[in-house]
Amino acid sequence: QVQLVESGGGLVQAGGSLRLSCAASGRTVREPGMGWFRQAPGKEREFVAAISWSGGGTLYVDSVKGRFTISRDNFKNTLYLQMTSLRPEDTAVYYCAAGPVLGTTPSRWTYWGQGTQVTVSS
Repeated sequence: QVQLVESGGGLVQAGGSLRLSCAASGRTVREPGMGWFRQAPGKEREFVAAISWSGGGTLYVDSVKGRFTISRDNFKNTLYLQMTSLRPEDTAVYYCAAGPVLGTTPSRWTYWGQGTQVTVSS
């Protein structure tokens, strides 16, 4: 079992920055891939970014490339999402996920956190 707990969400102005964290516990080595998804009200859960165990492989949705950076610290069992140049359309509940391989669809991931709200005001 893997437990994931997100933190760092909040209210920011457009153009601002925010860093999300996801603390993982349990048998994390069995689910080496980690990623971030987001979901706005009335919309489907959307892939944001993913990272391999080593940190050497990353994926981003086109809309966040150049603005968001995913990283991880395996010694702390923590996943991060550094968000810059935030836009109102980034407003959503952000979820971290863990799974055996990287993928852009939620069904490819095994474990999920409860989410943290990010609101970007215009």
